[in-house]
Amino acid sequence: MTRLDQLSARGRDFLGTRHAIMAGAMTWVSERHLVSAISNAGGFGVIACGSMTPELLDAEIAATKALTDKPFGVNLITLHPAMLELIAVCAKHKVSHIVLAGGLPSGAAIEAIKAAGAKLMCFAPTAALAKKLVRSGVDAIVIEGSEAGGHIGPVSLGVLAQEILPVITDVPVFVAGGIGRGAAIAAWLEMGASGVQLGTRFAASSDSVAHPNFKKAFFRASARDAVASVQIDPRLPVIPVRALKNAGTEAFTAKQREVAAAVDRGEMDLAAGQLAIEHYWAGALRRAVVDGDVENGSVMAGQSVGMVTTEQSAADIIAELVAEAEAALSSRTFESAA
Repeated sequence: MTRLDQLSARGRDFLGTRHAIMAGAMTWVSERHLVSAISNAGGFGVIACGSMTPELLDAEIAATKALTDKPFGVNLITLHPAMLELIAVCAKHKVSHIVLAGGLPSGAAIEAIKAAGAKLMCFAPTAALAKKLVRSGVDAIVIEGSEAGGHIGPVSLGVLAQEILPVITDVPVFVAGGIGRGAAIAAWLEMGASGVQLGTRFAASSDSVAHPNFKKAFFRASARDAVASVQIDPRLPVIPVRALKNAGTEAFTAKQREVAAAVDRGEMDLAAGQLAIEHYWAGALRRAVVDGDVENGSVMAGQSVGMVTTEQSAADIIAELVAEAEAALSSRTFESAA
């Protein structure tokens, strides 16, 4: 057994995979083709349910199962109005792992997932919340730093890992945000993580259905091009989104001002304003990923985007990450022996 296998054993056992490498769930991107390719390559693919109806999720899981017999998970958003129906769809297909994102899960959701026999993973932005989730029955924790793409929290992975890894030992902890090289995977495993989650590298893979323009934007970008959105009005709190800076970034700022002005005029209440802002993101992401409008759409990407320079298959990405991680660990073993 290699040193990498030793360090990742807990994560591999939990996921039921050859490698403790999860894929981040990315709306419009993490569908049957990418998910199955990652799982077939020894990683752990995750379907992004997003705003899918139970019927659409049913079809997507069935299509994924037709492409792989390896384990994969489904990511559900805790605020989805049909949450229990979505869990029932996962149970029908005997989905092995469910990942809940977007807020604290309800007791009913946790109970339904456990009753279905699935393993439950949740995101935790603080050590206190991670402890609470473990007490409520969550089987594994994901901690995601602000380096990640899409909706992000305010704290970097380097700080979150130092706070959370030493105190959450009862369940596996997977780390995410800004991971683009195998040497980083080795370092996080040595620090106590059970595995890692990557999104940005897989989003631009040859197995991704994202528009060629979307992928080319990744290949041209550097880390500093992936910026977090700015909140304009404190009455309309915005969960920051990290994406490549473009005309769409400026349009979002303008959208916030437009909604705030409508609230001031009494044309909509704060709840409706919040919804209008969230809907903007959903449409903007589709424009970039599906339509290829990388100027006006939202090209969500993590700061590891600067390490994405060519289009590789998911299998090649995983093989490269594993080789780099093994090389990093071997060099440290050699140095300590010397």
